[in-house]
Amino acid sequence: MRPRLTSSHLVGRVAELAELELALHEASARHPVLVLLGGESGVGKTRLVAEFEEHAEALVLRGSAVEQADGELPYAPLLSALRPLVRERHEVLSQLSRGSRAQIARLLPGLSGEDGSSGDQPDASSQLRLFEALLELLDLLSESTTVVLILEDVHWADRSTRAFVAFLARSLRQERVMLVLTYRSDELHRRHSLLPLLTELERLDRARRIQLSPFDRAELAEALDDILGEAPSDGLVERLYTRSEGNPLYTEELLAAGLDGRGATPQSLRDAFLLRIERLSPDAQRAVRPIAVGRALDEATIVHITGDDHESVLEALREAVAQQVLCTGDEDNQLCFRHALLREAVYDDLLPGERAELHLSLARAYEDQACRVDGIDAERTATIAHHYAAAGDQPNALRATVQAALAARDIHAYGETADLAERALELWPRVTDPAKTAELDHVELLELAALGQNIGGDRARAEVLLQSALSELSPDADPRRRSKLLAQLARMQWTLNRQRESIETAERALALLPAGEATGERASLLAWFARTQTLRGHFRDAVRDGREALEAAIAAGDRVSETELLNTLGMALVGLGEVEDGLDHLRSAIKLARENDDIDSEAVAWGNLADMLGGAGRTLEALTVAKEGLEATAGRSGRKRHWLSVTVSVHAFNAGDWEAARAHLGPVPARQLGTLLIFRQLDQAQLALGEGDEELAAQSLDQIEPLVAVSAEPQY
Repeated sequence: MRPRLTSSHLVGRVAELAELELALHEASARHPVLVLLGGESGVGKTRLVAEFEEHAEALVLRGSAVEQADGELPYAPLLSALRPLVRERHEVLSQLSRGSRAQIARLLPGLSGEDGSSGDQPDASSQLRLFEALLELLDLLSESTTVVLILEDVHWADRSTRAFVAFLARSLRQERVMLVLTYRSDELHRRHSLLPLLTELERLDRARRIQLSPFDRAELAEALDDILGEAPSDGLVERLYTRSEGNPLYTEELLAAGLDGRGATPQSLRDAFLLRIERLSPDAQRAVRPIAVGRALDEATIVHITGDDHESVLEALREAVAQQVLCTGDEDNQLCFRHALLREAVYDDLLPGERAELHLSLARAYEDQACRVDGIDAERTATIAHHYAAAGDQPNALRATVQAALAARDIHAYGETADLAERALELWPRVTDPAKTAELDHVELLELAALGQNIGGDRARAEVLLQSALSELSPDADPRRRSKLLAQLARMQWTLNRQRESIETAERALALLPAGEATGERASLLAWFARTQTLRGHFRDAVRDGREALEAAIAAGDRVSETELLNTLGMALVGLGEVEDGLDHLRSAIKLARENDDIDSEAVAWGNLADMLGGAGRTLEALTVAKEGLEATAGRSGRKRHWLSVTVSVHAFNAGDWEAARAHLGPVPARQLGTLLIFRQLDQAQLALGEGDEELAAQSLDQIEPLVAVSAEPQY
């Protein structure tokens, strides 16, 4: 019988396992915990997590990030963690609000009863709406049991997954949730993309860091005793400890390589891995190579790629499993390497031509599978694009990369949208007739890249891309198209605090649209004008443009713009002294937002209604409305509910109920940014002064001074 490669029980790690169990206990007591589990490659992070998972009295959702040399897979670890809920038709999925179900169906198309189209347009808040839907899901799950969300290998995590992790870590309050992140500490070079996130997360009170160290000599000897079935000699322990420096995986591979006496002891972990691969039969070696490229493959795909008959491939795979090279993956019908380092060693050992051929075969196989099932998700689309690019097939790489960028946009993975679209821009000049291949023109691709960069956080780059797109349009180009790009540019310039330039750009966009035309484009642009004019205190202009825009929005059936305009007109009319008319508009905005299941617009309208009542001297009525709005939106995720909670605090303070004001203010959430942070800290400063805490008031004002200094809104 072949000896085991690993010990049958967990060796050492007593303190680390106790730390995980303590974290679980805290999470179960409604004190959410974040665990950052780091360690060098092969030190045993996965083994420790598996041991913890086996004994944890909780719902464990576990997924892994995927290494991809030329681009990430959007939300890869989240997808693998959440898929079991859909496969098992978990009852909590039916308890989600309609909007949250639609958002999550974007990620998991198999979610029963949803087509994945939530109807919202890509904007700065759309990814946040997806994140809040996921938070609602975890919250509902945690009502019946503690939830442990384990995301492994986050050193490979995509930008959108990192953004979600930051959001979740800052947003958890009293949910019974434990978030565990594992990563290879030896891969975190000075400019690694994970380092800023780790630095940010470590500052949180709920975070605890566990650094997994290699075995000491005693632990190594205990592991060898279990693997060999007898006590190892002191010489063997010393040789293996000296060579492996206590790394469990390296120790196991050294032991396996030396048992049969073939050849010299390998000098590195990679050499040890390759030595074991070389001992496989030629058929088994041929069967594992496609898996090194595809990471996890089912038997049918392996048969297709190798071209061998089914029985011989099965026999070869059985051999690889018996030799502990392969194991069953997350999906029951897939095979993967026993350890990611083993896969990396086999992949790196492939000849360049052999590697390119396997990538090309996999890209074609995945596309064929997608055609047969009549559908393709964002993860598979990105995978196809990766394989075509790695194969050097530039025309197909361009086509697939554009498709992947569009798919990433549709699931609000804007960082990946930007990366993929930028990669497509690089491929564009290398392909004959690229517009036909990509099924869009260069301006559309620039616009897509700008969208991703804008929402993904690089607005300066987004502006450059939009300006390039505008410069490529001829003077006699479709005016609607030019207007659309100018409108996007105007909004971007506003966020960059260049308000005068933004207004001029928006005016150019509006001039390109026929006057009086009842279209969604004109309604949306006029709605933006009205809102910015209200924020600047230009109430008469806001009412003029707002009424025109409202007619256009109603005629175009644009209920989103209609809600926004009712909100804007309500505030502007109150500002002009037409109080009751303004309040009626705000009440209509609440009603329409509720009909549209638009939680953010509803919360904004409630807050604005309360503020307008307060401004009219109806303080107690304002407080009642603010509380009513908070209750009406309770239990539903929405970033504007945080604004509404502060609104309750403001009006409670004005009404003399300072205890309620403090209760609704709560601690400063790290996730609050921009105007929401300004609003919250101004309220805290006012309350602190009332309570006599001048130091806290000064700290609150100091924190927001840089934001207020560049704001163009008179209210601040």
